Amino acid sequence: MSATRLPGEPSPVEERGFAPAKLNLYLHVIGRRPDGYHLLDSLVAFADCGDVVYASEALELSLTIGGPFAAGLAAEPDNLVLRAARALAAETGVPARARLALEKHLPVASGIGGGSADAAATLRLLCRLWGVVPAPATLDRIALALGADVPVCLRCQPSRIGGVGEILDPAPALPACFVLLVNPGVAVPTAAVFRGRAPGFSASARLPEAWPDAAAMAADLAPLGNDLEAPALALCPAIGEVLAAIATHPDCLLARMSGSGATCFGLFATRAAAERAAGTTARPGWWVATGALRQN
Repeated sequence: MSATRLPGEPSPVEERGFAPAKLNLYLHVIGRRPDGYHLLDSLVAFADCGDVVYASEALELSLTIGGPFAAGLAAEPDNLVLRAARALAAETGVPARARLALEKHLPVASGIGGGSADAAATLRLLCRLWGVVPAPATLDRIALALGADVPVCLRCQPSRIGGVGEILDPAPALPACFVLLVNPGVAVPTAAVFRGRAPGFSASARLPEAWPDAAAMAADLAPLGNDLEAPALALCPAIGEVLAAIATHPDCLLARMSGSGATCFGLFATRAAAERAAGTTARPGWWVATGALRQN
């Protein structure tokens, strides 16, 4: 993506950043803070499909949005990408000047951290463009203020998350694994999903240090679940159709909803198996993608 320079603007030094889809391989709600925020236990991994963010030098801060899901952000008065840029500028004392461009390939409000990943990619890009090196704790604080998923997206590697998203621990070593991602074309509001959750809390999961292969990982993840799936299904019954469609594939090792929905994923041992499943899963209005899980 590019834009015409204004007279007097510096020649652009462009930085490019990838904002991968975030997947909650399981998600347990284990408690609630006095301020109402829920405490989570989740294993997060990233797929090699996602959005792309570009940053280049400019005299002022601007953002253009393109890509197949650009229209879903058209009505946003203050995109997370711009909020991330302003927050980093304020923290580091540099002028908030950059031409930002977002290629939106992930569905909006879909449970795979698209906006959070975009904000995290922006922070990484602008640190390079502006030549600033904030302390890791400072970047983490900026990230958490932008959203609960932004800290793990900033790290951009498999992680065990706790608290409201600010506690990040190493994940078990992930095996080679491939995913099929499917979204029914319905945005599900996260706050409404949490409000619809049944009373009570789950226990934290016990995980091994590593899995030898995708089948072993899927077997351990199967009994853990996603505590937000039931309330999301009540709001968006199409999630059930998506899960059923994914699970029917004979090579699918596990079918589950990610985050607060509505995107669901299937785990597969090979890329070929995931791509075969994608070829027979598509429905009108559904978004379908495949990719590899990023390993530790």
